[in-house]
Amino acid sequence: MSDHLMVFPDRDDADRIAEDLRDEGFTEVRVVREALAGEDDGEDHEWAVHVREEMVADESGAVEQGLRERFAALAEEHDGWYDPEPSPRD
Repeated sequence: MSDHLMVFPDRDDADRIAEDLRDEGFTEVRVVREALAGEDDGEDHEWAVHVREEMVADESGAVEQGLRERFAALAEEHDGWYDPEPSPRD
């Protein structure tokens, strides 16, 4: 299994990216409101796209590394950031 988290300041970007990833066949993609450290105001929370891909069976790690690079570039392209080791979510 492979977990990824991209965080965006704009909900429309997060929704569009999540929809594109679902269309590509990723098994689980969710948009969630992400409270960042030090932010008390709910309006300051950003939008996160959480991707959990159960079909990654890659002992060498090459596929997961490729996904990390792709998601990091995608986040940067939309003024967001990529968390390489997201905490587990239910």
